[in-house]
Amino acid sequence: MEHAIWSQGLTRRFGKTKAVADLDLQVREGAITAFLGPNGAGKTTTISLLLGLLKIDSGACEVLGQHPGHPAALAQIGALVESPSLYDHLTGLENLEITRLMRDIPRSSLDRVLKLVDLARDARRPVREYSLGMRQRLGMALALLGEPRLLILDEPTNGLDPAGIQDMRELIRSLPKETGASVFLSSHLLAEVEQVAEDLVVIHRGKLRYQGPTEGLGSPGDAELVVRVGDLLQAQAALESLGFPTRVAEGRVWIQAPATVAPRIAACLVEKGCPLYELAPHKANLEARFLTLLEEA
Repeated sequence: MEHAIWSQGLTRRFGKTKAVADLDLQVREGAITAFLGPNGAGKTTTISLLLGLLKIDSGACEVLGQHPGHPAALAQIGALVESPSLYDHLTGLENLEITRLMRDIPRSSLDRVLKLVDLARDARRPVREYSLGMRQRLGMALALLGEPRLLILDEPTNGLDPAGIQDMRELIRSLPKETGASVFLSSHLLAEVEQVAEDLVVIHRGKLRYQGPTEGLGSPGDAELVVRVGDLLQAQAALESLGFPTRVAEGRVWIQAPATVAPRIAACLVEKGCPLYELAPHKANLEARFLTLLEEA
């Protein structure tokens, strides 16, 4: 399998402190990968190493098959790090034109990226009149110039309101299909990450804690079903008579059982005359699984 980012033993020290410690990365090409970790985990340092902004102390690393910072790699990378640097007195189109000329990119790219980020109608307005969400989308347009194979996005929803976050989420989700780019996304908004990322990389104190599919984060443990019923104690007694361990919490009965026995549980409750309003599998959200992983670390 091709990898957009690969490293083995990637290490960066500041004095005696290892900000990134023996990091092994395998970021799939063509996928959206979220890069997670608490403040001070080493995310920004890692991104700086991938872009060639910091020197690697030890280990090996390749970005799009090249050493980090190699011109052949940088020419195929688009980056948006928090808030983009823009010329407020110029229009959105003029901001794009400056970068296009500096990078010797065909002019046809301007219309393409403006359409992608839904700024075509506002391209000739001064950037000082842009909302924060529009500024972030313009920053994304700058990153998309030149049809990059890899997009590195560091907190792209930083400071956005709910509508702006939704717009950015939909844009990021569409990028692999629309442009073919791989996306390496750093964010603190785990609810958003869960909706867009296929893969996760989690680091803590510079070390890799998890790498793999989003749904695979954390120990799955025993499967649980949750039921909302008219009489909690009656339902609990009926279910325990079937041999299922149960607990009552949050106005529901939680059953330690796989989803395959749901029909049997429903039939039991109906037979016992217990009103059944809801029966569903329970899965901890990404935030809960992420926090559990950090506690274990």
